[in-house]
Amino acid sequence: MNAHAILVHHTRYRYDRPVHLGPQTIRLHPVPGCRSILSHNMDVAPLPCTRIWGQDTFGNRIARITFPERVTHFDITIRLATDQTPVNPFHFTLDPSARHWPAGRTCDDPALAPYRLNAADSGDGSPTPLLDAFVREWRAMLPCPTLDLLVDLTRDIASRITYRIRPEAGVWSPEETLSHGAGSCRDSAWLLIAVLRRLGFAARFVSGYLFQPDLNAPDRLGCDLHAWTQVHVPGAGWIGLDTTSGLLAAQGHIPLAVGTTPQQAAPVSGLLDQCVATFEAVMETMPMPPVADMASTARRAIHPS
Repeated sequence: MNAHAILVHHTRYRYDRPVHLGPQTIRLHPVPGCRSILSHNMDVAPLPCTRIWGQDTFGNRIARITFPERVTHFDITIRLATDQTPVNPFHFTLDPSARHWPAGRTCDDPALAPYRLNAADSGDGSPTPLLDAFVREWRAMLPCPTLDLLVDLTRDIASRITYRIRPEAGVWSPEETLSHGAGSCRDSAWLLIAVLRRLGFAARFVSGYLFQPDLNAPDRLGCDLHAWTQVHVPGAGWIGLDTTSGLLAAQGHIPLAVGTTPQQAAPVSGLLDQCVATFEAVMETMPMPPVADMASTARRAIHPS
């Protein structure tokens, strides 16, 4: 299989009448430091519009789009080239003090404070007996090797929670996901975050692309929008955990946005007039031609459009 792949991702919104769109925030650029990206380009329609690139408080590369006139549609086209050469997801070293959990010393890095357990994680104050019982199961195993804990917990959630495609917006609470015994990738990722924070870890929500072999053509890659979890461990930094597969994140996981909550990592957000809107997302992947000029491609990645 050609390890270099090209993704063309079309996002299309259609409105039943001309509407005023408030500023739209697009989080479809790989996070800074994502090594597997060769190039990235984004087109927005209709024109005219104003596009301003920047970073949010979580370090995400975001584009803010404004339209001077009413519109009947809003289209985003992403073209991304990526190197999917396999990598070892365990290629990191834990700080000696963090090889067993709870860690031998407390990490007081203020940058991690938003990702730790706080009052907002308690939700609306409703009882959470299923979540409480689940957390007690894992607390009873402590202390234990940190990496074993993370791997086993991710696998446990993947086996308990049946994957379900949920086209409706929103994320279920951890209690809802446990009660259903099923959920989307974003639901099970949010459940894992809740458990990790209660066990003393800093954890955050990730939205991004997942490249994996196409079931209809195993020699080719397919791609979908996906959600997973990242947990911070001293020495290793942020480690990706995928509760859909039960595996650590590897080369196929391309993070686009991170946040303390799922809403803060939404691919597109913004306000619009009341209307009837339809949404469509189409992804096409293809192998990169062998004759592609990789040097010029890499240069284009430094200056995204």
